[in-house]
Order: sequence, then structure tokens, then C-alpha cells
Amino acid sequence: MADHQEASVTLPSDPASVYAARTYVMNVLAEWGLPSDTEAADTVRLIVSELATNAVQHTFGQSPTFTVDIELDRDEQLRIGVTDSHPRFPKRLPAAVQQDNGRGMVIVRWLTVECGGKLTVRPTREGGKTVSIMLPWTAPVQPVTAD
Repeated sequence: MADHQEASVTLPSDPASVYAARTYVMNVLAEWGLPSDTEAADTVRLIVSELATNAVQHTFGQSPTFTVDIELDRDEQLRIGVTDSHPRFPKRLPAAVQQDNGRGMVIVRWLTVECGGKLTVRPTREGGKTVSIMLPWTAPVQPVTAD
């Protein structure tokens, strides 16, 4: 495998794009060696769903698209970032017991830390933001076989 791999997709800020983002990321990671039926894949699937949902729901129509970037460095570190053009950073919302939403970033932060990773939020030059996770790469290394 190469020392550095990357992939990216830009999607419209539409609820249907959450599924498209999740599918795209899982297909790329499968190509890079992460089986889709692992706990690590389930975790990434949930994180991407939450980040893409936030990019669609919380930009209030001010970000017509969002971009998902995936990077894998030296089979050690996986980075997934979701960028939108809305300047407001995610904030922890008070979550009443009956509330059905507002916990996405709490879930993302918890899952990321639980996997030994890190969550960051950075402004973009264009005035938006990128919410990124860094996780240790857990895909099994494929043994090299002699022909």
C-alpha cells in the first residue's frame, strides 16, 4: 500500500447526501483494506453519518455543498474531515431527556476518543469549517505472498 492515500467527494447539502457520504467513505475504506463487517467500520460509518448530518442540518442553507476528505498515512493514521461553508462551529446543545437530536457531536467525540483518536474543528480560509477525526488505522495488514 502507498505511504499516503486520499479520496474526496463533494455533495449537495441535502439529506440524501448523508447516505451518499457514508457509502462513499465505506467503499473507499473497503478498497484500502477495512472490511465492512468490523467494529471499526461500524464506528466510522456512524461518525461519518453524524458529521454529514451536521453539515446538512446545521448550516441553515448557507452551505450549498459539503466535502468529505479521507486520508490514510502509512497504514497508521486515518483522517476523515467534513467541510462546509457555514462559519458557525458545532457546539454542545443542551439535550433534554426527551430531545431526539443535539447529541451528534457528543457521540462523535466519545467514539473517536474510545478508538484512541482525536476530534478537531478548524476554520477554513473561505470562512467555513472542517470537522475532522483522526483514528489509528485498524485494518488488517495483508500478508505479502510469494508467487
